Amino acid sequence: MTLPAPPKRVSAGATVSQTLTLAWRSLVQIKHNPWELLDLSIQPIMFLLLFTYVFGGAISGSTGDYLQFALPGLLVQNALFYTLSTAIGLNTDITKGVFDRLRSLPIARSAPLAGRIIADTFKQVWAFALLVGFGMVLGFRVTTGVAGLLGALALLVVVALAMAWMSVLIGLTASNPEKVQMFSFSVMMPLTFTSSALVNPDTFPGWLAAWAQVNPVTHLSDAIRGLLIGGEVAQPALISLLWAAGFMVVFAPLAIRVFRRHG
Repeated sequence: MTLPAPPKRVSAGATVSQTLTLAWRSLVQIKHNPWELLDLSIQPIMFLLLFTYVFGGAISGSTGDYLQFALPGLLVQNALFYTLSTAIGLNTDITKGVFDRLRSLPIARSAPLAGRIIADTFKQVWAFALLVGFGMVLGFRVTTGVAGLLGALALLVVVALAMAWMSVLIGLTASNPEKVQMFSFSVMMPLTFTSSALVNPDTFPGWLAAWAQVNPVTHLSDAIRGLLIGGEVAQPALISLLWAAGFMVVFAPLAIRVFRRHG
């Protein structure tokens, strides 16, 4: 008996179903990979505790005041650093031959990448909720209500996903996961620590303060801080969205082109 050939084109409904299936695959992997659970849950809490109780008194004179200032910045830092998991996950699938097996199936070529991105969006939401919730236990207070909290989450997810295309490009081109991590940290670490995420840039040397004023992490941190505890929101949020659009325009086409070569 001859089996019918798979359709050359995958319908829109089938593409959505396959994408969600692969997204679920990425989420289920967490229970089999304790290290990812560590990155997703324990590491953000550890950073929050360290920065609040080790540096808070020295920087702000009060751990409570510093917690109120720094938690929005830590949310931004955690979200951007977690885009590395997208890159590492894609690179692992490529180097271990998972993509080769997926190519042999009659599924949409975009499903593996879209599924990974959707799964990581859910992980970003979880990390945001965990960090805010634990921060409230320590004394952090959202002074702008539920609307501000949801607005901060929405803005953070949108910008993080846009910037994730840079990590996706690295993940698709690096030869192994270790190089992905090295290259990505080399970019994300300077971006986050030379911004207003954790300290006031007015304390920086002149040349570094000038860079901090244009650093996209500064604008995103200021916008998230305004949405959570009050302050200017419109201008830093608009600049953050413009930066997000720029990352999409530059890195998404490059990443998709490289992805199609693998597909």
